[in-house]
Amino acid sequence: MVWLILKSSDQSFSDLGFSFKRFQLKSILVGILVAAISLSFMQLVFFPILEKLVTFEATEIGLYDFIRGGPVQFMLIVLMGWIIGGFYEEIVFHGFIFTRLEKMIGGRYSTAIAFLITAILFGAYHFQLGTAGLLNAIIIGAVYLGLFLFYKRNLWYSIICHGAYNTMVMTLIYNGYL
Repeated sequence: MVWLILKSSDQSFSDLGFSFKRFQLKSILVGILVAAISLSFMQLVFFPILEKLVTFEATEIGLYDFIRGGPVQFMLIVLMGWIIGGFYEEIVFHGFIFTRLEKMIGGRYSTAIAFLITAILFGAYHFQLGTAGLLNAIIIGAVYLGLFLFYKRNLWYSIICHGAYNTMVMTLIYNGYL
């Protein structure tokens, strides 16, 4: 769908910040480092403090059991975390939706307003993970979008970060730490 919309407006994925020419080895290091720092902050600081103030309902989505089902399931879900999370979600949300909102809003605060709306939409897209998952997605989605903007609208940084974050989370789930 994104491709059709881009094609109909004489644009390409490079207009969204995704181009193989823009790939940099630095994006791997930065993406993995930011993913590790973000995950550590969320698990060791943010949620422990928040859980002292509110109680989150347990959300059973069956994903944890699937991931823990064995090495084949684990590797499959990690691969899907890169394809769907890393590439699809980053191109759609932080490449396409964000840039379109920014253009539609226009004006002095268009980037900030589009940033906020995109972060909320990204969180809402993860509603099936429960309230804690939704909050996590809003915050981490803002991190991905921040990387995109900081690195001159190069989606590779957020793609690598998102894929690495998903891989780390799935590894923690598989090993029984989450």
